[in-house]
Amino acid sequence: MDRTERFYKIDQMIHDRKLVPFVDLMAALEVSRATLKRDLEYMRNRLNAPIIWDRDAGGYRFDTPHAEAGAQYELPGLWFNSGEVHALLTMQHLLTDLDPGGILTPHIQPLIARLNSLLGSAENTAEEIRRRVLIVGLGKRDLKLAHFEKVGAALLRRKRLAITYFARGTGLTTEREVSPQRLVYYRENWYLDAWCHLRSDIRNFALDSIREANVLEKKAREVSHRSMDEVLGPGYGIFSGRSLQHAKLRFTPERARWVAQEPGTRSRRAASTPTVPGAWNSPTPTTAS
Repeated sequence: MDRTERFYKIDQMIHDRKLVPFVDLMAALEVSRATLKRDLEYMRNRLNAPIIWDRDAGGYRFDTPHAEAGAQYELPGLWFNSGEVHALLTMQHLLTDLDPGGILTPHIQPLIARLNSLLGSAENTAEEIRRRVLIVGLGKRDLKLAHFEKVGAALLRRKRLAITYFARGTGLTTEREVSPQRLVYYRENWYLDAWCHLRSDIRNFALDSIREANVLEKKAREVSHRSMDEVLGPGYGIFSGRSLQHAKLRFTPERARWVAQEPGTRSRRAASTPTVPGAWNSPTPTTAS
């Protein structure tokens, strides 16, 4: 029985029997006196379990304010086995490294704090997971939280968005009115797929290139998913657009073996010259012009 299961067992025994002697807990858990004391101390101090020692009755019970509300007392997170606990610890690490100090930090910080309190019972601490799991980011650009929030609000409320947009390709800054259709997280950066009322066409916008953003109280124009996919879906990158385009990339036999295993690739008999869709080799999405 691992530590997490012992916590559950202690909670269950006290809830069912109302009062449980120390020796009964030791026998049920098959642990030493020192281990049981550590478990009880951890449950009280870290998990806020209302367990007290009743000297007169000679056993452990829930504190009086909670005695009548056993059904309301839970140990969130203790219904996981040890493998699930470690999976949650790893997920906590992913959340922490997903956007450290960036746009998501204010929103995920409460969740991270909650996971820290719930998962302290795992054999490997959060710090140990961080040392053992490496997350390498590539090409991530900064963007403002306020812009992200306004884009998200307009998208979900189905409202139009007024933006000041800097196009890197032309070096021009333009004022746009757009109808947001979907947010895309592509290669470590955020993009907005939208109907551009200035160009009267579908465009995608890099959120980090938005200089100003304001939600308008005007209903957004709806664009079908099929139309969005026809323009941006099949090759979200340098080959996006309505016209069908093909690219043939030639690799050495050694590299071809790697490429053949990539998702979306299509190997030919001549392994040294596989044909791959444009999306595979696209460095960045085609942004608005």
